[in-house]
Amino acid sequence: MSALINIGYLVASVLFILGLKGLTHPRTAVRGNLLGAVGMLLAIVLTLTDQQIVSYEMIILGLIIGGAIGAALAIKIEMTSMPELVAVFNGFGGIASVLVAGAALLENTLTAEIPLMQLTIAIAASGLIGAVTFWGSLVAFGKLNGLISENAVLFSGQQIINAVLAATALALSWWVVIDPASGVAYWLVVGVASILGILLVIPVGGADMPVVVALLNSYSGLAAAATGFVLSNNVLIITGSLVGASGLILTQIMCKAMNRSLTNVLFGVMAPVGDGGPTADEVYGGKVKSTSPEEVALLFETARRVSIIPGYGMAV
Repeated sequence: MSALINIGYLVASVLFILGLKGLTHPRTAVRGNLLGAVGMLLAIVLTLTDQQIVSYEMIILGLIIGGAIGAALAIKIEMTSMPELVAVFNGFGGIASVLVAGAALLENTLTAEIPLMQLTIAIAASGLIGAVTFWGSLVAFGKLNGLISENAVLFSGQQIINAVLAATALALSWWVVIDPASGVAYWLVVGVASILGILLVIPVGGADMPVVVALLNSYSGLAAAATGFVLSNNVLIITGSLVGASGLILTQIMCKAMNRSLTNVLFGVMAPVGDGGPTADEVYGGKVKSTSPEEVALLFETARRVSIIPGYGMAV
């Protein structure tokens, strides 16, 4: 049975890779999305069956409920609101990693087993990255949805505080590694990382938030990969690595397109538009061509094929 489960995980991983490849072109995007969905369905069913968590009846019920929620979101959410939905999904992935890692640590504590060092490292990484992702995603969602001010929140000594919090989180993570029996250390990591996640995102203005959402997507993938090591789940490791790498590449592409620095995004020091850097006239000088309604009408009249690109840009 174990061999069949591993073969199934391998098939699911291949479907994820093919799905990601399909998403690279508009003509194959729908097929790629479908392949990814089938791969996720296969991975979930295999995991539940392997761990004997629920019966087949419960699996089918869960698929129906989850499918209904997904269909409702797909119909209701506008394309211009997609970054908000992605931010929420990133947050869900982050908090799931935190809870799974915490449960694994608690299980070892209750059974009085001393976990291997690689397991405790994965648990600490899941808690740290997952907490940063969850709270950072909540702030991003709030700014995109207008629940909180989209203006950048800046204050004196902000980067010093972030550095201290990051160092504290790493020190506490080491405590988790050397003393896994202490559950307090893990939840201290989660608490400090939560504050860090908030402070990393609040300096970013609403216009630059799509870049941060892409970065948080990468973080959620890294958290999932770390959770895969916690659970010894190969498909989770592969999937998380794919999401982490692709999210970071997307962040770099968006930074270049929006004239931003990837380093500044990583460390939450993105300056508001207009604070240093080239102006709009400097960026677009010599690249913008003026026209008139008559000229546009003439172009449409003589064109064989016209492609109209929606104007909501990199956010979608």
